[in-house]
Amino acid sequence: MDELRRLDNLVKARLKKWPQRPPGLTQNANIRGSWLRGRPAEVVDGQQPFLKLPGSNRLRTLPDGLWLNFAGTPVEPFVDIFAIEACGTLQNLLDKRSRFAPSTHSLLAVRPVPWLLAAVLPDDPTPRWRATGVLLHPPVTPLVLPVRDVRVMYGLKQRHYRGFVQSQVPHPHEYFVPMEALTAEDSDQNPELQALVARASATANFFNLP
Repeated sequence: MDELRRLDNLVKARLKKWPQRPPGLTQNANIRGSWLRGRPAEVVDGQQPFLKLPGSNRLRTLPDGLWLNFAGTPVEPFVDIFAIEACGTLQNLLDKRSRFAPSTHSLLAVRPVPWLLAAVLPDDPTPRWRATGVLLHPPVTPLVLPVRDVRVMYGLKQRHYRGFVQSQVPHPHEYFVPMEALTAEDSDQNPELQALVARASATANFFNLP
């Protein structure tokens, strides 16, 4: 258990160094949106964004890493999400995969008010609510938006990763990397990891973009 906790803490420490936009994803001029890193936050205060199903107030999904791309309009906003889950055991992988499995239910992303009012970065005083591009005024209640697109990257221990590659087929929204790719220093600068993240976008499914 201590080993898994240390691994979890190391992954989150590395992900805190990742930028506001997942490394490798480019912003196409014809695709509107504003990326913000929701998890892990610089300060762990219990006010980070989370995912849930409609009507649920207990069962929350708290990914190790969570990036939200705010898009739409102030009248009809939505988010696309890129999540990262570090799985120290196969049972942990099965549990986390089930949380992101295709469903007839709409997944909701919840942003607490303190997170929205806080600055984007320590050296950028812009409040997050303004950076979303879909809020016209400072929020007084949590912002709950439907998730349009889900992409999830799973970090696996080497033996689990090799076994998965040899015997399993990922779902279209899933991406897999060895755990070392996430825990390495400056992991966001890894060209291979950036190339994989670049494919974790709906825009990668089109022949070209108008």
